[in-house]
Amino acid sequence: MTILVVTGTGTEIGKTVVTAAVAAARPDLGVAVLKPAQTGLAPGEPGDAAEVARLAGAHVTAVELARFPEPLAPATAARRAGLPPVRPHEIADAAQKLATEHDLVLIEGAGGLLVRFDDEGSTLADAARLLDAPVLVVTPAGLGTLNTTALTSEALRARGLGCLGVVVGSMPAEPDLAARCNLADLPVVAGAPLLGAVPAGAGALDPADFRARARSWLAAELGGNRPAG
Repeated sequence: MTILVVTGTGTEIGKTVVTAAVAAARPDLGVAVLKPAQTGLAPGEPGDAAEVARLAGAHVTAVELARFPEPLAPATAARRAGLPPVRPHEIADAAQKLATEHDLVLIEGAGGLLVRFDDEGSTLADAARLLDAPVLVVTPAGLGTLNTTALTSEALRARGLGCLGVVVGSMPAEPDLAARCNLADLPVVAGAPLLGAVPAGAGALDPADFRARARSWLAAELGGNRPAG
């Protein structure tokens, strides 16, 4: 696996922290994190790719293809800013170039799998298909996650894309009944293994502590030592 696409069942569910954990779990590799479209930030503000590099370490290269100031879907944000959108072939071309210079390329999407990148309806799934890359799905822990995970997994299968597995992006320290049961049910509805659970608040850890703990949150398929579910 040289290129891995990281998507989610929605926004603000921990994709960036999960991407950072995957990068931190492989300090032996040269890792590039590619953010095709960063929205909601002004020029000069650190974006998601920079946050991955900050948490994961000096072996990570952060790359951002485009930035749009309003916190909207990439297609809408690009249109309102009067800027060209990011096309799937541009994402694929950038990832393939990075793959010639790095051992692992992590592509972090914006929002969920089918968020539009342009007005023609292109999505992260289209870039994954061009790359023939596996997809990692980040999902919340609690009530409602089974439905959104099932929908995302069905969308992947409908497009002939492989789901490497599922990672819970923010696992509460004291999970309620739904969150505890979901750990068993998520791999069933996803049709793919549970490959990790990142604790809530992990992104606020000191980077050295984050790096020391990252492998314990992830299964071996992602460079960790946690048993897969």
